[in-house]
Amino acid sequence: MKKITFTLLILALAMTNLSFSSCKTETSKKSESLKNETVMQKDSVLRHVVLFKFKDETTKEDIQKVAEAFSALPNKIPQIKGYEWGTNNSPEGLDKGFTHCFFLSFKSEADRAIYLPHPDHKAFGDVLGPHLDDVLVLDYWTKG
Repeated sequence: MKKITFTLLILALAMTNLSFSSCKTETSKKSESLKNETVMQKDSVLRHVVLFKFKDETTKEDIQKVAEAFSALPNKIPQIKGYEWGTNNSPEGLDKGFTHCFFLSFKSEADRAIYLPHPDHKAFGDVLGPHLDDVLVLDYWTKG
C-alpha cells in the first residue's frame, strides 16, 4: 500500500511539474510575442491617406494642377518622410467616385501636427477647394 501511495505521489508531482513547465512555455511565448509587437510599434510609421473625388465639371488640367500642388508639399514641408500618389484602377467598382489617392508618411503624430496647419498645406487647400466634391482621410500606424 505504501508503494502505491508513494508511486501516486511521485506521479502527481511529475504531472504538476509538466503542467508548470507548460505554463512557463506559454508565458514565454506570450512575452516574446509582446516583445515583437513592441518592436513593430517602435519601428512603425504614421500613414496619412487622402482620397479625392472631384466635381464633375473639373477639367483634366485642373486635376493635374491639384496633383502637382500636392506633389510639391514634400519639398516644402520637411516633416513629410514619404510620399506617393496614384489614380484608382480597381476593377471592383467600389470607389464611390474617389479617383485620386495621396499617401504620406510621418515619423510621429507631432510631425503630422506640424503638417496639418502648415501654410503650404493650407495654400494647397486653396488650389484644391474649387474642384473638390468629397475627400476621405484615414491615418494609421503601420503594423508589421
